[in-house]
Amino acid sequence: MDDIGFILASWLITLGSIGVLAFVTLRRARQLAEHVPDEAKPWL
Repeated sequence: MDDIGFILASWLITLGSIGVLAFVTLRRARQLAEHVPDEAKPWL
């Protein structure tokens, strides 16, 4: 149990990094989608 701080910090850093990456990716995707004309958006 001596290493619990290291383990929790590692999990926190890993999950935090994944969360930041997801946030940045979605924000960038929304910015780029604004520049695409509606007829070129097959998901609509």
